[in-house]
Amino acid sequence: MTLEGQGHGVSLLLADDHTMVRQSMRRSMEAEGFAILGEAGDGDEAVRLTEQLSPDVVLMDVSMPVLDGVEATRRIKERRPGTQVVMLTMHADADVVRRALKAGAAGYLTKDCSIDEVAQAVRLAASGDSVVSPGLAAALLREGTKAQSADGTPADTGAGAGDQLLSAREVEVLQLIAEGSSPPEVASRLFISVKTVKNHLSNIYDKLDARDRTQAVLKGLRMGVIRLD
Repeated sequence: MTLEGQGHGVSLLLADDHTMVRQSMRRSMEAEGFAILGEAGDGDEAVRLTEQLSPDVVLMDVSMPVLDGVEATRRIKERRPGTQVVMLTMHADADVVRRALKAGAAGYLTKDCSIDEVAQAVRLAASGDSVVSPGLAAALLREGTKAQSADGTPADTGAGAGDQLLSAREVEVLQLIAEGSSPPEVASRLFISVKTVKNHLSNIYDKLDARDRTQAVLKGLRMGVIRLD
């Protein structure tokens, strides 16, 4: 059973400088069962309202006046580390994605994604997981490969080190996670328990020296163990 269509008591703060976007997002997310605690029109207001209202998750636009979304995220995580931030952007800019993840963002999506994808990202963030749009993950991989080449360090391309690290089942799990499946969905696809999926993920994190799903997927992509079509 998935969590689709169910907010499960998750509270949100919406941060976007366009009123119509916030109003549309409010209607959509309320329809998904989320509780909207407030709206912010700039980054500074997003930080202030987060401190006042203590939402579970902030949906944050990257391009914000007064204080941009990345800096607002950094301040939110400093002052309210329990609040998760899912960022939305118009463009797949790998450098901005890296800065946002470093600032503490739990999710990073492009605005051309569906409401279902946004809702799923919010649920994952609220449960302590991370998600990055496949297109953005691919952009990060391309930029990482370029950086490695510039440094003169060869990038891992194709099978090899990753295949030796991960078991066949772990590769299956990581591939499904990279495609956007949640642990319950992976369990259903592979006919195993959710607990087994989480055990596989824990092993994957250890083997790839990754702190969460996002890092594991990016490292798996870089090693050529998994792919995003």
